[in-house]
Amino acid sequence: MRISVSSDMDEPVARFLLAELRGRGHEVVAHGALRPGDDTRWAACSAVAAREVATGTSDQAVVCCWTGTGASIAANKVPGVRAALCTDAYTADGARRWNDANVLALSLRLTSQPLLREILDAWFAAEAGEDADDRENVAHVGQLDADRTGGTADRG
Repeated sequence: MRISVSSDMDEPVARFLLAELRGRGHEVVAHGALRPGDDTRWAACSAVAAREVATGTSDQAVVCCWTGTGASIAANKVPGVRAALCTDAYTADGARRWNDANVLALSLRLTSQPLLREILDAWFAAEAGEDADDRENVAHVGQLDADRTGGTADRG
């Protein structure tokens, strides 16, 4: 799987995230402080990673900032992106299963290496559920994107 990763700070947990994803066999595309010369502002680098998911250049993305909130907000401004700020494995599982989230947002402050592994395990183990209510909600989010952009914005 090709995964875009952005971080506004070159923190140890962000570097560990890159190594962990590569160790799991994913192709990783780094942005922000993880790529020399990139724009390191959380809004900018998160949007770049999210756009790669929306356009299909990447399958998923992980966006990081100090709290994870700003990265999540910026990613969710990209039509077709469903970013979820996850601080534990249960939330990561639910975000994938019930919300069909395609971008994981993480806090550089709160996420330890062991917790990161648990979150990634849950994120990659879960798949979008087939519950009709959940699918209807995800479709509704896609329609909100389409209404905002004047077209069809949701690719998944």
